[in-house]
Amino acid sequence: MTGIISYGAYIPKFRIKSEEIAKVQGHDPNYILKEILIEEKSVPSLDEDSMTMGFEASLNALKRVNIDRKRIGAVYSGSESPAYAVKPNASIIGEALGIGMDYTSADVEFACKAGTAAMQMVFGLSKSGFIDCGLAIGSDTAQSPPGDLIEHTSSAGAAAILVSNKEEEIIAKLEGMHSVSSDTPDFWRRPEEKYPQYAERFTGAPAYFKHVVQSAKELMKKTKTSPKDISHVAFHTPNGKFPLKAGSMLGFDKSQLESNLIVSKIGNTYSAASMMVLTHILDKAKEGERILLASFGSGAGSDAFLFSVTKSIKNLNKAKTTQEYIDNKEYISYGEYCKLTYL
Repeated sequence: MTGIISYGAYIPKFRIKSEEIAKVQGHDPNYILKEILIEEKSVPSLDEDSMTMGFEASLNALKRVNIDRKRIGAVYSGSESPAYAVKPNASIIGEALGIGMDYTSADVEFACKAGTAAMQMVFGLSKSGFIDCGLAIGSDTAQSPPGDLIEHTSSAGAAAILVSNKEEEIIAKLEGMHSVSSDTPDFWRRPEEKYPQYAERFTGAPAYFKHVVQSAKELMKKTKTSPKDISHVAFHTPNGKFPLKAGSMLGFDKSQLESNLIVSKIGNTYSAASMMVLTHILDKAKEGERILLASFGSGAGSDAFLFSVTKSIKNLNKAKTTQEYIDNKEYISYGEYCKLTYL
């Protein structure tokens, strides 16, 4: 057996409203609100990057449980905006958490599913018995070219999942995993390029929907579950519409997809996105509920997981919830946003 024993999130407090970006860039604010379902997004401060945010999310995960930190035998950090081009976020976070030196670590990159790829690695090491406890992180400060529509969505945030194979500690047991991958050129950034490029005609049906729907379908087939057996669904959230449409294609109703709508208040946190939705679900989850997570990474692929919530969810200590981070905000102007993002 393996599963989640704790979790944490982190979202910067600065926010910029979509209408503020639209006013400067000449976009139609009504289109952004109605077609993309993004009201505002998070913006990292000058001293915040994917490493510092990953540390904060990991610290929140450790606050929720009473464990010896030296039990952590793996730290894997997923990001497409690492703090260094050559030097891992993962080992810096491990050092800052004070877990000693006896652990394996690496940074992982697969666009927006790098965080869930890190989760798979840690689950595999835990289930095999090679480690007792492990930490998987998804964290990004997403880049977007000024004036592009993705400027309204690209944001910043981090989520961390603490994993163990000790049954009595597990709050959400892993029932199964399934992944799909393909060479689909929907979104990319070459070395030394400051901003990503994307082929818009590929971003929907051939990329996001094909991979997310297939990974979720295959996982439900493997685990002999159907949409009615699942209480909550966490999808990758590039905007507000895509997860709702994917859910509808799979037969889920709006009540099961509710937590995905946090994207409208924080934007697309890239490698943290589907994990962030999971943390929001776990903040309110009850024993016996089942949670389906399906991430998406451009290039392209999707990792799907099925969890069942255990009675141990009641034993977690208090830590700042994802909703508290969403609600703790300070609005900035486009000029201030440019200072923090582009200068």
